[in-house]
Amino acid sequence: MHPSIWAARRPDHAATVMAETGQTMRYDELERQSNRGAQLFRSMGLATGDTVAIWCDNRPEFLMVSWAAERAGLSFAPISTKLTAAEAEFIVRDSDARAVVASTAIGAEVAALAANMRDGPPILVLGSPIAGAEVWDDAAGRMPDTPIADEAPGKPMLYSSGTTGKPKGIRHASRTGTIQDDHPYEAWLSTSYGVDKDSVFFSPAPLYHAAPLLFSLTCQRIGATVVLMSRFDPEATLAAIARCRITHAQMVPTMFVRMLRLPVETRAKYDLSSLRTIVHAGSPCAPDTKRGMIEWLGPILDEYYSGSEGFGRTCITSQEWLDHPGSVGRATHGILHICDDDGDEVATGEIGAVYIESDVTFDYHKDSQKTADAANPRHPTWRTYGDIGYVDEGGYLYLTDRRAFMIISGGVNIYPQEAENILLGHPAVADVAVIGVPDAEMGEAVKAVVQPIDASRAGPELAAELIEWCRGRLSHYKCPKTVDFDGELPRAATGKLHKKEVRDRYWASNGA
Repeated sequence: MHPSIWAARRPDHAATVMAETGQTMRYDELERQSNRGAQLFRSMGLATGDTVAIWCDNRPEFLMVSWAAERAGLSFAPISTKLTAAEAEFIVRDSDARAVVASTAIGAEVAALAANMRDGPPILVLGSPIAGAEVWDDAAGRMPDTPIADEAPGKPMLYSSGTTGKPKGIRHASRTGTIQDDHPYEAWLSTSYGVDKDSVFFSPAPLYHAAPLLFSLTCQRIGATVVLMSRFDPEATLAAIARCRITHAQMVPTMFVRMLRLPVETRAKYDLSSLRTIVHAGSPCAPDTKRGMIEWLGPILDEYYSGSEGFGRTCITSQEWLDHPGSVGRATHGILHICDDDGDEVATGEIGAVYIESDVTFDYHKDSQKTADAANPRHPTWRTYGDIGYVDEGGYLYLTDRRAFMIISGGVNIYPQEAENILLGHPAVADVAVIGVPDAEMGEAVKAVVQPIDASRAGPELAAELIEWCRGRLSHYKCPKTVDFDGELPRAATGKLHKKEVRDRYWASNGA
């Protein structure tokens, strides 16, 4: 399916709605505006296979520009609105973008990008004019609202988050056929989660991230309404679900933590009965958090494990999770393999690197070594997202941590996620990062960096309490030896913890 089909069948149906304001873009308007955008890209000399960068806040125009690029056969590279002009410039240049569409809502950084890239591709702005750029509405408004003559299916070019280094673009093989051919995600969302043309999908996370963008675009392929939120807020989320009669939502665990910490009377104010499914992924979900959400909303939480590279996926329903707590499910796309450092499979239940065997191919743009490093050394069609875990006898996958953040203390492997899950259950903890820090005797020692709910409690007494809390629930060698406090830990809007940034504070003076 494709939005153009729904523009013909249900032109006045809402394609995109802003939760806070009710601003709506109907399917007929999405069709007209995306056609004008595709015509504009062609008039600028962009051909099938070229790339356009999109630097935009959550607004209906983000999806409209994505569809304009998609129907012109372009790759479209979303850029985080949290980045500086210099960081955005890196992605623009690295992706070989031949045009940039940016939102003036991002502020002075867009003007700085235009000033920095006078030798770069043209910049079109959504919103008020800025020096060195043309206003999108003015440029697109001069174009016909009919389809271009050479429509071809495009695709996103997603960039990794850069939590362990410079972000890398992920390129997949070009799609063939027509823009209205079935897309693999359509079957997944419709079969697994029941998304149909009458669904109302809620995306409170930024569209520049993989899951929010891909879910939103796929829902519009199916003809559903997509409700966007400018910025996540726990109570405003409940209000939006009740007001818009949301049926499906895609969230991340940090949103669950903040929603669960709302007073019971606040949660009870809102009618959430329209909800059929909340899909979550993106970062580990502490078992206590997930159990709390299921107890509150019922068994409507569906989790999946995958990555922007898209070569494999596991899924698990609420009931399956209650029977296999802590699991991220069984493989629904690809075949799971748990391997040692040499690339050989380990026995069931043993911990190792998680690989998924798949026929989906991808490349890290301009980084053949990183592409090669993702493959199993013995089996090139087995690739890894960089996680460590194990599989039980039923084929359920359990993730223990990211390979890059494993702590080796006295020759023993320690997986920080275990202690993080325990500490997040303490009533005084708002957020936590468990890391390895330099230790002369053991090589690394386990440290917890805690963001307390009440900053006034930060100090030796709470630190000792948290260490004992952890030791009462986990083997002592896995628990932090020391605790530091931080006013706010660095997390992406998707909930992904920038642990490298935290870890670097302790290793920078050590030469690591």
